[in-house]
Amino acid sequence: MDSYIIIGFSAFIGTAFVGGAIILAKLLAFRTPDTVRKLQPFECSEDPIGGARIRFKVAYYIFALLFLLFDIETLFLFPCVKIFRAVVNGEVAGITHQLVLMELSVFIFILFSGLLYAWRKGVLIWE
Repeated sequence: MDSYIIIGFSAFIGTAFVGGAIILAKLLAFRTPDTVRKLQPFECSEDPIGGARIRFKVAYYIFALLFLLFDIETLFLFPCVKIFRAVVNGEVAGITHQLVLMELSVFIFILFSGLLYAWRKGVLIWE
């Protein structure tokens, strides 16, 4: 029970520091009135050309999400290979290397089928 009190007290102190810093910044901040010039986007001392909002193709977002997906799945693959090496070297008891190899094969097959699906949908084609 004592550890929960310590954690709660630490959370309270942390929240108080952050809240105090935000309130202090609001009170001491230099304020200028909102003018049209101030509300314009800043582009390296150049006058802005066009609006600040432009349309992006959805394909870019899908491509970025696919990149993140395969990047994270690759990160999941590294510990699996480490476990496979430990099983082959006999450092882990009760697991055969065929079982680990089968699990890795299924994982890579799922990755490859996702890549093929994205390829067939035309996500990887730039226009």
